[in-house]
Amino acid sequence: MTELSLTIRPEMPGDSDAIERLHERAFGPGRFARSAYRLREGAPHDPTLSFTANVGTLLVGSVRLSPIFAGRVAGLVLGPLTVEPAFENRGIGAALMNRSLAAARKAGHGLVLLVGDEPYYRRFGFVPVPRGRLAMPGPVDPARFLALELEAGTLAEAKGPVTAGRG
Repeated sequence: MTELSLTIRPEMPGDSDAIERLHERAFGPGRFARSAYRLREGAPHDPTLSFTANVGTLLVGSVRLSPIFAGRVAGLVLGPLTVEPAFENRGIGAALMNRSLAAARKAGHGLVLLVGDEPYYRRFGFVPVPRGRLAMPGPVDPARFLALELEAGTLAEAKGPVTAGRG
């Protein structure tokens, strides 16, 4: 298999249309009904913590982090993490995850939440949110509601509803 000439770079304003088309191909129209999507509608993603993956000039992946509150604790919600279906299983998602989490850690953020497959996200340090601790704005499978502490103790402090954050 040929090596990809992959570039991970900060998301730029001109990437929005290509990212939206990528989300459409990867997740379909059902993405709008998901609780995590509804949460992200309340606060725009942070462009300093959001990245794209490119092979040449082709955008093949994207990850976004958006500000939230987990009870009274400021945090981030990760997602969507998207890779062009034809480029899956080549390490692109992991490269995007590592870059975005490193940027969040460097910026001083303490907590990242997401809704996703625990077996995939476990390698980045995500663990299931203890049942009953936090409530998303809509139904979420508790086994898929995950958290990563970038600062020790932040998850223990987070209790209550998860709401969109604002600057």
